[in-house]
Amino acid sequence: MPTLGSLTWEPALDHLDLVAPVTADALRRWAEADPDVAALVAVTEIDPDLADTATLNAAFDLPVEASANCVVVGGARAGDERIAAAVVRAHTRADVNTRVRKLLDVRKASFLPTDRATAESGMEYGGITPVGLPDGWRVLVDSRVVTDGELALIGSGVRRSKLLLPGGLLGLLPGVEVVEDLAVPVA
Repeated sequence: MPTLGSLTWEPALDHLDLVAPVTADALRRWAEADPDVAALVAVTEIDPDLADTATLNAAFDLPVEASANCVVVGGARAGDERIAAAVVRAHTRADVNTRVRKLLDVRKASFLPTDRATAESGMEYGGITPVGLPDGWRVLVDSRVVTDGELALIGSGVRRSKLLLPGGLLGLLPGVEVVEDLAVPVA
C-alpha cells in the first residue's frame, strides 16, 4: 500500500464510501481487470476545505511533485463537440491552447464550465479524477505523471478524500492516453 506525507492511507477498494459513486464503479471494474489495483490504489479522508493542492500539500507535508491535477476541457469542430480530461503534475499546467487543442483537433479548446464538468462527470469541483469519467471523454495523461517509481496523488471524485497510486499504474487505467509534453512548467 503506497503512503505519502503525514496522511493515513487505506486500500481504496475497502473504503469506496470515500469516493464518488462513478469512481467506486470504475475502481471495481479496474480491479477486476487488473489485480494490482486492489493492492496499489489507496485512499485517505481529508477535510474538504483542504482539498486544494497547495493547501493540502502544506497541511500534510506532501511534495508538490506527487500531486496531479485533472482539468476538463472541450472544443468543437464542424459541430462535433470533443471533451477531454487532462491530467498533469501540479507543478505544471495543461497546455490547453496548443497541445490539448491539437490532440482534440479543434480550433479552440477551453475549460468546461464548472457546473457542466461536475454535472456530466458525476464528481465534485476540486475532486475530479481520471478514474470514472464518462465514456466518450478522452483521458489525456501527461507522461510525467505515469513515471515508474513515482506516486500520483489525485482526486477521488469528491473533495473529502484523495487517491494515491503509482504513476505507472495510472497509465494503465482503461481509456488513458499517455501524452508527451501535455503540460508546460508553471511560470
